[in-house]
Amino acid sequence: MDMDIRCFIAIELPEEIKKDIDAHVERLKATGADVKWVKVENLHLTLKFLGSAPEKMIPDISRKLLEIAKQHNSFYIRMSGAGVFPNMKFPRIVWLGINDSDEIKRLQRDIDESMKEFGFEPEDRDFSPHLTIGRVRSSRNKDNLMKELTTLKDVDFGNIKVEKITLMKSELKTTGAEYFRLSEIPIGTG
Repeated sequence: MDMDIRCFIAIELPEEIKKDIDAHVERLKATGADVKWVKVENLHLTLKFLGSAPEKMIPDISRKLLEIAKQHNSFYIRMSGAGVFPNMKFPRIVWLGINDSDEIKRLQRDIDESMKEFGFEPEDRDFSPHLTIGRVRSSRNKDNLMKELTTLKDVDFGNIKVEKITLMKSELKTTGAEYFRLSEIPIGTG
């Protein structure tokens, strides 16, 4: 029986940066805001969420990604600052900023385009590189959260060298989503 797999294409983060982010998230948690925080081991930059894909399609998707990734060179992104979507009044998503992101935008655009042949719709809005760290569930203690977030405006989490993209599988468990690597794709020709 062919299974459908929930999957997405992402850039993984170095462990030390995750630890650094986690320390800041702990301060945000202390505000008592009603936010579902992303588990530190699950932190990643999503380039494209595919959703449901037939298992037998995975090797083809990986091959296509390899083709795309070869046309790019590895690059650096800088992680700094924090904010919320859509706005401070009605926050839904808490994020950290990604800067120096022209290269990542180009990569994402190429991936987005290339996935059309597998029936995945291109994004209807411009890709705005960010790292989701939490999803706001209600307005409880929202003001405390906003105040604490402004202290992260100038925090610099450092440079990250992006040398590969990962096709990830997402399994929804009762404890939340768990992610597994389906394939790791090097960027550039080595």
